[in-house]
Amino acid sequence: MPLADIAASHPDKIATIMAGSGETLTFGELNERSVRLANLFRTNGLKEGDVVGLFMENNIRFHEVYWAAVRSGLYLCAINSHLTAEEAAYIVNDSGAKALVTSGAMAPVAAVMAGQIPACKLRLTAGGPVAGFQHYEDATAAASPDGMDPAVEPLGDFMNYSSGTTGRPKGIQRPLSGKRFAEPSNLDNLVKALYATDEETIYLSPAPLYHAAPLAFTVAVHAWGGTVVVMEKFDAAGSLHLLEKYRATHSQWVPTMFVRMLKLPEEERTGYDLSAHKVAIHAAAPCPVDVKQQMIDWWGPIIWEYYGGTEINGMTVCNSEEWLAHNGTVGKSILGTLRICDEAGAELPAGQPGTIYFEREEMPFQYWNDPEKTEAARHPVHRNWSKLGDVGYVDTDGFLYLTDRESFMIISGGVNIYPQEIEDCLIMHPKVADAAVFGVPNPDFGEEVKAVVQPAAGVEGGEALADELIGYARDNLAHYKVPRSVDFEAELPRLETGKLYKRLLKDRYWGNKTSRIV
Repeated sequence: MPLADIAASHPDKIATIMAGSGETLTFGELNERSVRLANLFRTNGLKEGDVVGLFMENNIRFHEVYWAAVRSGLYLCAINSHLTAEEAAYIVNDSGAKALVTSGAMAPVAAVMAGQIPACKLRLTAGGPVAGFQHYEDATAAASPDGMDPAVEPLGDFMNYSSGTTGRPKGIQRPLSGKRFAEPSNLDNLVKALYATDEETIYLSPAPLYHAAPLAFTVAVHAWGGTVVVMEKFDAAGSLHLLEKYRATHSQWVPTMFVRMLKLPEEERTGYDLSAHKVAIHAAAPCPVDVKQQMIDWWGPIIWEYYGGTEINGMTVCNSEEWLAHNGTVGKSILGTLRICDEAGAELPAGQPGTIYFEREEMPFQYWNDPEKTEAARHPVHRNWSKLGDVGYVDTDGFLYLTDRESFMIISGGVNIYPQEIEDCLIMHPKVADAAVFGVPNPDFGEEVKAVVQPAAGVEGGEALADELIGYARDNLAHYKVPRSVDFEAELPRLETGKLYKRLLKDRYWGNKTSRIV
C-alpha cells in the first residue's frame, strides 16, 4: 500500500515509536515530512539514481529520510554511526553522495567530516546544530508540502556499504527496479508473504537502523500500515519488557542478542508476557544450534531464520518446524538456485562443504567503484552465479548449512578448520560472554587455532579459565579443532548487527606477516 494512501486513510496512526524517549511519528507526519524532504532534494539538483547519505543514530527522523529518498528514485546510503570522521567521509565521497543528513548527536564526528566531503553540497542536521550543516527542521519546513503523483514517482533503493570487517567497506549497488513509488517494492512483497505483515503488525526493532536488514524490515512494515518500535540501543531485559509493553507481534534479532537474553537470571527472563509475539526473525550471523534450540523451547515455534546478504543475490528461509527437522540449517532457497562449489568452481555433491553460490538469471548487483571485487564475486565459468564469501553444504533435501566465511577458514597442517563450530562450542560455556576463533602463525603447521574470549560478567580471565575452556573444547570437539591457547579481552569488537570485527583481533597476532586470511 503506498505511504500516501496509508497517510490519507489513517493519518493519526502511529508509524514509528522510539522506545527510550517515547517520541512518536504518525503516518500523516511521515508522509508530509518525506514529501517536503523529497522536494528539498529536487530543488538542490538531485535526480533519479543519485545518492543520499544518512549518518545518524537510531532517531525518529531516520524513516523520514528513507522515505524521502526512495520516493524520489534515489539511493539511500545509511552509514554506520560508530565510524570515525575519516571512515564516514570515505563512504560519502566514494558513493558520490550529493546530500548528507546527520543529527546533533553525531556533531563531534559530523563537524569534522564537513571539511572532508567537498562534493556533497546539501548537508542537513536534525535535532541539534553541527558546524557546516543546515538545520534539517528549518530547511524541510520551508520546502513545499505538495508531493508528486505516487504513480509517477520513481522508486529508489538502498546502497549500503559492507561492514568493512576485512578491509575498506564497499558499496553494494543494485539496479533500480523501474517500479513507481505507488507499487510495493520486491522486498515489501517478500516480507508480507513470509511473515504475514499487515496493518495490525507491531514490530520491535532492537538493532541499529543503519544496518540493511533492520531498515529494510521496518520500512516494509510501514509499507503495509504496521507500527515499528525502535530501540535506541539493545538491552536484553529491556527488549523483553518492550515485547510485553507494546504487545509486539513481530521482531528481528541477531544471535548475540539471543545469547544475552538466555543468560539473564531465570526469574527475570521468564517474567514477561510474550503471548502477542507471533514471529521472531533472526539472521546476520550464524546461530549456535544449542542457542536456537533454547530459544524455540522458550518462545515456541515462532522463530524464523533467513540467510542472504545486502547484495540480494539469493536467499534461504526456514521456520522453526523445518529447523527442528534439520538442526542447524539456515533453510531452503526461495531466491536463486543454490550451487556449492570447490575452489576450482566445480559443483560438489550433497553433504560436502564448499563455496556457496546462488544462480540467478543475471548478476543482480555490483560493488560500487570496484570492478575487481564484483568480478571476484562471480563464478569463474557461470557468469550468473555469485557468492558472498560463505562456505557451507546442502543436505539431500536441499537445506543449506553454513560452515564459515571463506576468509576465516584456518589451514593447519593441510587440514581445513572452520572457526564457527569452535565459537559455537565456547559460547555455551557459562563463564563465556563472547568468543572469537581464528588462525595464528605456527612455524610447523602454518597456522594454529587461537581463541579470544570475553568472560561473563564477574568472571576473571586467566590461566585457570583458559585451561578450563580448552578442556571443555576437548570434551566437545575433535582434537584438531581444540584451541591451542586462549586469550581474554574485556569486550570483543562486535558490531551491534552481530558481526565480529575479527580482522582487528587477527592483526594483533599476524602483524606485518602476509596471509590470505588477514
